[in-house]
Amino acid sequence: MVLVLNAGSSSIKFRAFDAAAERLLLRGQIEGLYTAARFRASDAAGATLGTHEWPGGSPLGHDRALAFLMEFLHGRVDGHRLVAVGHRVVHGGLAFTRPVRVTPALLASLARLSPLAPLHQPHNLKAIEVLAQLQHDLPQVACFDTAFHRTHSELAQAYALPASITAHGVRRYGFHGLSYEYIAGVLPRFDARAAAGRTIVAHLGNGSSACALVAGRSVASTMGFTTVDGLPMGTRCGSLDPGVILYLIDELKMDARTIERLIYEQSGLLGVSELSSDMRTLLASDDARARFAIDLYVHRIGREIGSLAAAAQGVDALVFTAGIGENAVAIRQRVCEQASWLGVRLDAAANAAGGPRISRADSPVAAWVIPTDEELMIARHTRQVLAAAGDGRAAP
Repeated sequence: MVLVLNAGSSSIKFRAFDAAAERLLLRGQIEGLYTAARFRASDAAGATLGTHEWPGGSPLGHDRALAFLMEFLHGRVDGHRLVAVGHRVVHGGLAFTRPVRVTPALLASLARLSPLAPLHQPHNLKAIEVLAQLQHDLPQVACFDTAFHRTHSELAQAYALPASITAHGVRRYGFHGLSYEYIAGVLPRFDARAAAGRTIVAHLGNGSSACALVAGRSVASTMGFTTVDGLPMGTRCGSLDPGVILYLIDELKMDARTIERLIYEQSGLLGVSELSSDMRTLLASDDARARFAIDLYVHRIGREIGSLAAAAQGVDALVFTAGIGENAVAIRQRVCEQASWLGVRLDAAANAAGGPRISRADSPVAAWVIPTDEELMIARHTRQVLAAAGDGRAAP
């Protein structure tokens, strides 16, 4: 089996797949790594396979969490043995345009990219390092959230800054690439015209972004140099005039770390509503602040859809995916209504039913709800990397 890990600062999410058939075997997470840690694993049908809690006080940390997970997996799934681990790594920079097998040299290169994704990259790499210590001969594969967007033109990646600055790698990278790659791969099953043409995909969740695809290739993304750019998110502010940062420094006397916490952890839906970062909570609230946060979120999505339509020189389909995109009927409705000028004609009943097609049959631009599966994408990449290397262990 192939284990897929998404390691964050306070949690490790995992899934295990049959290496040959890409069938989901189990899933789960360990959360609260540095507070009161909790573990839960379930099978593909949702039945609980195991739970565990650690008392608060002594932090569990990534090291002990992964050691616990590896012990849990040992012999847990009958007829399967662990042959490889695939990791979601947020930043691959310019050099890494496809998944690669991890080596010490690779780890050193990826560590140098940590300043470009300080809240994600170190934790992604920590999981790789810990597993290498626990089981040094276990193949590990790094799959990058930036790689899918390396098809952007030089113009689409550029900032209007001096070359002395951009030479340090300051450019638009784009993220959520594993999600967009998955959608691009399955889109022909839903809409062959859109797959061969121009599609805007809205990955709407706690982290939100949108991407323009032309013939399945990314040509523009709302996220840029970092994952805080573009759309407002659960706790991230999205696009912000750089002059605001200067104002915070000069007038409010904030330092870099305080501003970092502000724009990554205290803004977005949480900051505007002062209630919650969870869209479900906001939609259920009658508080005016919650309504305003939702209004702002939808407004910004509409603006970015217009920008991406310009980048793609038109649009044949609009796709919703990720937690909010797949589940929030009201958000999809409002976004589609706002995009009516592009030719989106919403089918309210289909939208309420969850799709997959939520636009009318006569709609010039089709609208779809397509669940994403970044973990399956990572499992596929991991298997392909090992197969290309001739690693005989890439069997169930």
